[in-house]
Amino acid sequence: SLLSLEKIEEFKQRGGDVVNGDFAENIVVSGVDLRILPVGSRLRVNDALLELTQIGKECHQHCRIFEQVGDCIMPREGVFARVISGGTIGKGDSIDVIIQPFRAAVITVSDRSFAGERPDESGPIVADMLGKAGYHVLPVEILSDDRQCLAARMKAICDDNEADLIVTTGGTGFSPRDCTPEATMDIAERVVPGIPEAMRAYSLQKTKRAMLSRATAGIRGRTLIINLPGSSRAAKENLECIIEALHHGIEILTSSSVECGETIKERGNAL
Repeated sequence: SLLSLEKIEEFKQRGGDVVNGDFAENIVVSGVDLRILPVGSRLRVNDALLELTQIGKECHQHCRIFEQVGDCIMPREGVFARVISGGTIGKGDSIDVIIQPFRAAVITVSDRSFAGERPDESGPIVADMLGKAGYHVLPVEILSDDRQCLAARMKAICDDNEADLIVTTGGTGFSPRDCTPEATMDIAERVVPGIPEAMRAYSLQKTKRAMLSRATAGIRGRTLIINLPGSSRAAKENLECIIEALHHGIEILTSSSVECGETIKERGNAL
């Protein structure tokens, strides 16, 4: 676990009688606001390499500090990391912050492609576009038009922090088996209506059939989910419409950007 020195100093100014280590943090870092780093960011100190796995934690039982002051910063300001490669670190060592690219999962939803009766054309196109836009794209998955199965897979990706963005293609039409929007809404915690609205408005300039798309978008945890049509041409057009704006939205969602214009510091020191 890691905690920013600046957050400890702020806590002291509010009356907290603490010293480094009182929050059970393993490493105190100066010069980096750890709380705004996205999960997946890496910290290099000498030969040691850490990867952030969690920001904050739920406080099930108030600690001694909370009992004394009525507040504790670790649950909201502390971050947790796993050791990628070990090494020795000491007071004053420089810490380099390596921001990892956003991760994107692409899911093609099609009974026929899942059965091997038709090649998946839209999934690879979407994956290629996201890759060229700077995303780390996971291998394309092909699922059948099964609402429960699709919802369960998307839920797992979100809850297990496998990706920052899920893009589905297919299952957004009027066919009785088309269930992608329903599966998305089954697990979404918040709706993002502007994204499908923009895609339909953009596509309507090319074909009136765009109004028949039932595509939706939502957020679960720190993952954005977007439905694209199954047609490779339509999927490409819809993604072209939104791809530039997505990066900013995901930055805010994953807390890797702050709206006031503050920038992430790229170097700090261990204390």
